[in-house]
Amino acid sequence: MCERCHTLVHSEELERLAGEAKTRENRGEWQQAREVWLKALPLLPPTSKQADWIKQHLHDLAATLRGGDAADARNQPRSELFAPTGQSSLSAAETKPPRTVRLQLTSLLSFAAFVAIYSAASGLKFGIGFAVLILIHEMGHFIDIKRRGLPADMPVFLPGLGAYVRWQALGVPLETRAAVSLAGPLAGFFASVLCAAIWWQTGDPLWAGLARSGAILNLLNLIPLWVLDGGQAALALSKSGRIAVLIASLLLWLVVRQNILFLVALGAAYRAFFSGDLPARSSRATTIYYVAVLTALVAMIWLMPGQGLGLP
Repeated sequence: MCERCHTLVHSEELERLAGEAKTRENRGEWQQAREVWLKALPLLPPTSKQADWIKQHLHDLAATLRGGDAADARNQPRSELFAPTGQSSLSAAETKPPRTVRLQLTSLLSFAAFVAIYSAASGLKFGIGFAVLILIHEMGHFIDIKRRGLPADMPVFLPGLGAYVRWQALGVPLETRAAVSLAGPLAGFFASVLCAAIWWQTGDPLWAGLARSGAILNLLNLIPLWVLDGGQAALALSKSGRIAVLIASLLLWLVVRQNILFLVALGAAYRAFFSGDLPARSSRATTIYYVAVLTALVAMIWLMPGQGLGLP
């Protein structure tokens, strides 16, 4: 880690190794994936969160590999215990579903609970539609992470609160992390466009309500504070970039009078003048990306009929 700016010196190499390891995991090459993760570990500060994650992941891979043939494992030297045998046994490790399966079940069950709660509050059709809009938002993050070859878990839904995709940045550049954060609101915008197109063709107000509520939800996520998508993306914005988001929010408010834009502006002002977390390098591409998604979502809200969240 650089002693002055505290960024990871080997971030590009770490990103490459993480991508290679994940690819091998997707192929079921557990031992080879473990060896790649072991190469990445010395490139990280021993006390960093990334190093802790790799150590835990190595433990998970070891548990997966121990699910192989127990008899063969006992007859091998300790250094070979993690070699895959291509067979299975009724060992204790197999009585527990693999971590990937558990995560997929968690994702599915939490999504079902999410649908149930919003259906009870706003009707079955709107509840399903709203849950799918949030799913599309989260899949925007997930797909953008996976296409970069980085490890990520399927979305987990928190009924009444939202959803999240857990992933490990492993020292990737701030600009890449910002792009991942903004990929969710961008996917949410395209989902709202689809709902708007269906409303245009059918005249069913349900679709207009979904388009509007989806756009508002994603606009709220662009407030550059806390763990919101905008808050994570702002980490890559210089002072001038944050001021640009502030000005864009105020100008858009003058046109559409959408009060959520005040929250975006306040967050941008705080991050520009008071937060003290300005990056070492600015990212003009992130500023353009941020403002473009912000403008697109505001345009969708403005074009759709209704008020507030647009609930039917």
